[in-house]
Amino acid sequence: MHIASIPADHKVVCVCVLLSGNVSPAELTCEMLIHLSTNLTARTLAFLNQTFSARNYSGLSCDLSVDGIGTCWPRSAAGVLVSRPCPEQFNGIHYNTTNRVYRECQSNGSWSPRGNYSQCTEIIVVRKSKVHYQVAVIINYLGHCVSLGALLLAFTLFLRLRSIRCLRNIIHWNLISAFILRNATWFIVQLTMNPAVTENNQVWCRLVTAGYNYFHVTNFFWMFGEGFYLHTAVVLTYSTDRLRRWMFICIGWGIPFPVIVAWMFGKFYYDNEKCWFGKRAGIYTDYIYQGPMILVLLINFVFLFNIVRILMTKLRASTTSETIQYRKAVKATLVLLPLLGITYMLFFVNPGGDDEVAQIVFIYFNSILESFQGFFVSVFYCFLNNEVRSAVRKRWVRWQDRHSFRSRVVRASSLPTSPSRVSFHSIKQTSTL
Repeated sequence: MHIASIPADHKVVCVCVLLSGNVSPAELTCEMLIHLSTNLTARTLAFLNQTFSARNYSGLSCDLSVDGIGTCWPRSAAGVLVSRPCPEQFNGIHYNTTNRVYRECQSNGSWSPRGNYSQCTEIIVVRKSKVHYQVAVIINYLGHCVSLGALLLAFTLFLRLRSIRCLRNIIHWNLISAFILRNATWFIVQLTMNPAVTENNQVWCRLVTAGYNYFHVTNFFWMFGEGFYLHTAVVLTYSTDRLRRWMFICIGWGIPFPVIVAWMFGKFYYDNEKCWFGKRAGIYTDYIYQGPMILVLLINFVFLFNIVRILMTKLRASTTSETIQYRKAVKATLVLLPLLGITYMLFFVNPGGDDEVAQIVFIYFNSILESFQGFFVSVFYCFLNNEVRSAVRKRWVRWQDRHSFRSRVVRASSLPTSPSRVSFHSIKQTSTL
């Protein structure tokens, strides 16, 4: 009979048969023991471990052993460092079994007293915060839904309000479009990716990851376009008429494309697993697209420093409408650029170790900032934009005027005509003739 088919309540009996000497410890493997020990207590496992240790006949190898955590260590040669997967579950906590735990088979044929479980430490901290992660997932979905709704409304306003289509607002419009596509691909990633999909590492899931990263990079390059336009208008002091729309399209949509293509090649040849999410230790292919993002962030901060310096000196006393628009655009960028940069930089300072409070604060802070970015962009670059608000107000007034005029026409045309008055008028005309 196959061991896996043995009923759970008979497995203890099977272990007793093993202990009685019918099956030698050398013939028992970890796989057999795992099947047999499903319902065994820790006390029974410890007794089993002592029995195997007592039957070490050769003295040149370590017999099969089960430690206090429940990890099974197979029969191994003396002087060898043996690795096993981290336990899937211990004391109700689940672990990532892709990480490894190590234990030495000493030269005298006995196992070292303890295994090295240090690589499983971070997983323990994360699982302790399981409830907080579930709340963070809800915050992420809520924030992305709110952001996507606000972004679509802002996109529609820029699409319909043709009277405000200057280069500055076209840049805002493209930035909002990039955020819409990024939010949309985020939902695709959440709805399609699961452990089975990432394990199979199919082509379509790798393309989804590449698309999400592409739109992530375009967000930063369109923010760079915002900073470049303001820096040209305020600091360099020559007319922005020299700037063309195609320049910003090449910057915002064009440059990220070869960057992501290079990243895809790097992933394909050096880290082609798990749908290209995450990264293996010692592999730095993700810096192919993360490096340009960090670079444009740093350049934008230089732009903002110069812009604020000029505004504090030369443009403070100016009250022209164009200068006022620049001031408000600078204020919006001053808020959004640090917001975008801080959110991204948080990925590099993720608090680890045993500080659970820091982990929880990071989870909530990062979830809120990351998911509501699109909402903030819509508010500062569209809903609080005076040109947009003025155009919407004019559209609303015109719609009200047309609606009220039509209602007056409808009411006038729907007034009943008196039959007696009509007949009297016709009689009068007839008598005149």
